[in-house]
Amino acid sequence: MESDDNLPPAKRVLIKISGEALTGPGQFGIDTATVESICSQIIEINKLDIETAIVVGGGNIFRGLHASESGMDRVTADSMGMLATVINSLAMMDTLEKMGCYTRVMSAVAIEAFTEPYIRRRAVRHLEKGRLVIFAGGTGNPYFSTDTAASLRAMEINADIMIKATNVDGVYSADPRKDAEAVFYPKLKYMEVLTRELKVIDSTAVSLLMENHIPVRVIDLHRPGNLKRAVLGEEVGTLIS
Repeated sequence: MESDDNLPPAKRVLIKISGEALTGPGQFGIDTATVESICSQIIEINKLDIETAIVVGGGNIFRGLHASESGMDRVTADSMGMLATVINSLAMMDTLEKMGCYTRVMSAVAIEAFTEPYIRRRAVRHLEKGRLVIFAGGTGNPYFSTDTAASLRAMEINADIMIKATNVDGVYSADPRKDAEAVFYPKLKYMEVLTRELKVIDSTAVSLLMENHIPVRVIDLHRPGNLKRAVLGEEVGTLIS
């Protein structure tokens, strides 16, 4: 990897999309127009011959941690959250294929009627053939977030960079939508994210990325062109490295 100020264009990228990003102006569920907008950006980078993998969260449908805090068994709640990621992944696959992009959904949880089982070598082969791959079902285990699943898959497929696509234009010292004095960070070190307890990515995910030297860009997915700029190595959002 080159210096932090001059990341090279990515040849293989993993994009982590929050489930909430799919809701559009609503607060729950899947907004078709929003999904179409996101998928058009993804296809734009795939047409550059950048091998593209995606992990999508399930928070727009169900959040296991919140349910467990309300008294539900944590393992059951997390299992329901994994199923929510499968629903979102299938929705994205449907839209991407309607736009003419060959897509495979691979799930860490066995749901073979709807998805392929996650097999690392098969996933890499799909990428090499120019197919988009969506990793569903988290890690397949409770107690792990989809951020951690994204970090794990980024390592397994040897991604050049992980893009965390959110509703905010980078990492701040506090939620900029609630705190007008929140400070924007254009660049951060992995340890700074951990020691400052910045909540943009969970600590397990950050630790995995740090150990394997995979940089992360946090961008606003809803700003046109941001995704393309991020994978081409331009300065956009916040770079964590």
